[in-house]
Amino acid sequence: MASPFLAIDWGTTNLRAWVVGTDGRALRSKDFALGVGKLSPGEAAKRFFDTVRPEMSAEDLPTLMCGMIGSNLGWVQVPYLQCPIDMAGLQKGLSRVDTPGSPVWIVPGLRCQRPDGGPDVMRGEETHVLGWAAADLLRMKGEYLICHPGTHTKWVRLVDGRLESFVTSMTGELFEVLRKYSVLQVRDSDDVQAAFDDGLTAAGDGSALASRLFTARARVVGGDMSPEWVKSYLSGLLIGAEIVGVPPLLGVRPQTPVAVIGDLKLASHYMRALQASGYVASLHDGVDAVLAGLKAIAEGVLDHERI
Repeated sequence: MASPFLAIDWGTTNLRAWVVGTDGRALRSKDFALGVGKLSPGEAAKRFFDTVRPEMSAEDLPTLMCGMIGSNLGWVQVPYLQCPIDMAGLQKGLSRVDTPGSPVWIVPGLRCQRPDGGPDVMRGEETHVLGWAAADLLRMKGEYLICHPGTHTKWVRLVDGRLESFVTSMTGELFEVLRKYSVLQVRDSDDVQAAFDDGLTAAGDGSALASRLFTARARVVGGDMSPEWVKSYLSGLLIGAEIVGVPPLLGVRPQTPVAVIGDLKLASHYMRALQASGYVASLHDGVDAVLAGLKAIAEGVLDHERI
């Protein structure tokens, strides 16, 4: 790598930063509770200069950012790039922020037309997905289905290292709305694996989801399930319905290997559900994936002296 740099994954709820050395290793890292969803308009730039860069001892380093920092909630709004796209295309689409001192670049998000005809967008996940592929040359050949769990879970079709298309599912957000504001009256509780598995079964073929959700209440008031089981049951039901219904939209073959990339706790729930549905799936840490993506993008940029 031509130069050390500051790598940042700046999302809606959190900011994670690394100083990456010339050998490609992270010299130091830190999380900041500075998600763009918590900041007022114009505050992102101020926080970057007076908090993030000084605390990372990176005032003189070039910076590469991905995530919601490039949205209308962030620092500057970076236009979406169109799928299909590979790592080289992502590098070419970088947007430089008009700021004094060491240069700052933001990775663009992606947009595509879903196979069902509707539009879809992502910001940040593109760096995770293409970074996961770039971390192992074997992943640059063949077809993969990528599952990136989160508030808005992304399902991505990756072919020969190229991000072909994707579909978003609002399962995480729907789960939070239902458990906090619906009649289901979900109590905070530890994960109960048996309840999660019951939810997977209750999801059936994924149809009539609004009707199936009411079984969470009916089981409790009818004395068939403990209130402490509802959280895990609801999680299983929603994830189960998602897995049955969403991947087929991308037209992947049933034998296509699935890579689940993200927070390991949440990703493990998707792993269990995918395996119960007959998929061959592997689990990968999202932190490793996004850092690999930022390093791969920076190598091309720094080596060509674009920053």
